[in-house]
Amino acid sequence: MKLKHVVESQQFTVPLLMELFERSRGMERVVARGGSLDYQSKIMATLFYAPSTRTRLSFEAAMHRLGGRVLSTEQARAFSSEIEGEQVEDSIRIIGNYADVIVIRHHEEGGARRAAEVSPVPVINAGDGNGGQHPTQALLDLYTIYRERPLDGLSVAIIGELDKGRTVRSLAYLLAKFDRVKMFFVSPPELQMKPDILEYLDEHGVCYELESDIDRVIGEVDVIYQTRIRPERVPDIGGLARYAIDSALVRRMKADALILHPPPRTVELDKSV
Repeated sequence: MKLKHVVESQQFTVPLLMELFERSRGMERVVARGGSLDYQSKIMATLFYAPSTRTRLSFEAAMHRLGGRVLSTEQARAFSSEIEGEQVEDSIRIIGNYADVIVIRHHEEGGARRAAEVSPVPVINAGDGNGGQHPTQALLDLYTIYRERPLDGLSVAIIGELDKGRTVRSLAYLLAKFDRVKMFFVSPPELQMKPDILEYLDEHGVCYELESDIDRVIGEVDVIYQTRIRPERVPDIGGLARYAIDSALVRRMKADALILHPPPRTVELDKSV
């Protein structure tokens, strides 16, 4: 199965994920050899309407390692005609004639889908809106877990600001594709996972629990997926501390449990960890 665009995690099947992970192993060997020139005739456009450093540079570094070239803008919202009212669809129709693939981060939820619907070339969603998705980050996270242990039967605690977390939403969709997975969504009640994710899990018979106390799950899970909580969303500093992982909490985890975190990191993951 081939995908023309990568817009959301629901597009992926387990066979496609396994094929992608095997290719990823091969790409690790390519990088170790110093890269390749397989894409020397190709151009990638990175079109970022919202701030990013790691995501944009990771895509650009990957393209350079494959011998390709990059057209880049990190402030498309401020320095494109969109500031004068141009729609993203019109921009994509034009930029699609300059490049062979477009990587887009958009400030509006659904922006990547809108781009894909009109683009003459493949579009990759590098994050859209506050409550949208970030499928490529979730693929990286899932691959990281896959390298360490089987994905079937996995128990995962997903912690932090879940209602507006692109990465946690995309990861939940991917984890739901595997057998006997159980997810614990741990956050303040007002920041819990949105109903659309929970309805999807219910429809697919995926086991999950909503939890507000990290202590109740820390010793049960194979993976901790920790994300930040922005201070302005939990004004009580003590409330933030209840969702932080420090060395004392790590000692209560399973001995072989994994901790993953999609930066930026603030106080929720202590430097001692």
